[in-house]
Amino acid sequence: MSGRNMSGREAIPGPDGRYRCIWPGTDPLYLAYHDEEWGVPEYDSRALWEKLILDGFQAGLSWITILRKRDAFRSGFAGFDPEAVARFGEEDVARLLADAGIVRHRGKIEGTIRNAQAYLRISEKEPFADFLWRRLDGRVLQNGFRTHEEVPAETALSKAISKDLKTAGFTFCGPTIVYAFMQACGLINDHLAGCFRFEECRVLARDTRPGG
Repeated sequence: MSGRNMSGREAIPGPDGRYRCIWPGTDPLYLAYHDEEWGVPEYDSRALWEKLILDGFQAGLSWITILRKRDAFRSGFAGFDPEAVARFGEEDVARLLADAGIVRHRGKIEGTIRNAQAYLRISEKEPFADFLWRRLDGRVLQNGFRTHEEVPAETALSKAISKDLKTAGFTFCGPTIVYAFMQACGLINDHLAGCFRFEECRVLARDTRPGG
């Protein structure tokens, strides 16, 4: 979720009176995701891979649709264990295409298997988390935008990471998908400056550079 199409809108008070980014609206599931997960710096390789896969499945859909199906995705894709998913074959693809709990898209399902294999190749050289965070020199990019109008759909950084991922064999990882992924996983802090979570996520950030 990038906050696009919210032109000119600043953080607004939510049901509890706290000021938030406006994109979660009043949906309790969306509010919990915004308040507890979105923008929290993620340093675990497997968790980063899971979120990248789910953002790939989101393409053409709303994030709340994926969020509501997340448990079914986790069940269908072996808890998003890359080693297990990398071994999936045609029987698994057929099983997933028959699973109404997930997004049944053959290209994205088969792409997830290839992405698991790409993840394992990267992991032979370095942790996947390091592969991603080194593009930021191990530091969260703190944006501090005041309105949704200022939030971009993609940046030079998301284009560079997208290129790195594609070179490594990943699919469904264009610059817009990567930017949404970076926001969600806290590689960048795109909570609006007026949102109560902006400062909280800023405090959670840590320096992941060697010796940091």
